[in-house]
Amino acid sequence: MKPGLKYLFLLMLLFLFTSCSNSTTLAEKEQTRSLEEQEGNTMQPSQTLRKIRLQTAKSEIIFELNNSTAATELYQQLPLTVELENFSNNEKIFYPPEKLSTANTPRAENKIGCLAYYEPWGDVVIFYGAFSPSGSLYDLGEVISGEDQLTNLSGTAMIEAVI
Repeated sequence: MKPGLKYLFLLMLLFLFTSCSNSTTLAEKEQTRSLEEQEGNTMQPSQTLRKIRLQTAKSEIIFELNNSTAATELYQQLPLTVELENFSNNEKIFYPPEKLSTANTPRAENKIGCLAYYEPWGDVVIFYGAFSPSGSLYDLGEVISGEDQLTNLSGTAMIEAVI
């Protein structure tokens, strides 16, 4: 066989081998991407909107809970009757019957109307004034109705799910 022909034959074999190898790789990539998309759809947390009503003799406030573990556990304890307490000059607090898990729960950010959980004491905090973020303060949700009544909250409150 002539050296030029041998060289051309080797190039054709190399081309054939690489194109088959690449098409297999592309098929594998497509299959992997499809599996990842399917898993991604089933692994996503539910984005259910959950609202709760906090009602006293003089006030009614509606909060929307986020999809965190702590917010879910609070929601599962409803309905509740709690005693609201003043704390500092920017928050009201109450104690749920059971402590909440803070796994997969974001830290609370400085926002008036924030509903938060203070892990060391196991209390739920309703902020009606500015506050400093803390590594132990976790976000549960925010007020969506009745923000103007936050400052005057006091006494016994009934907390229930809004359906």
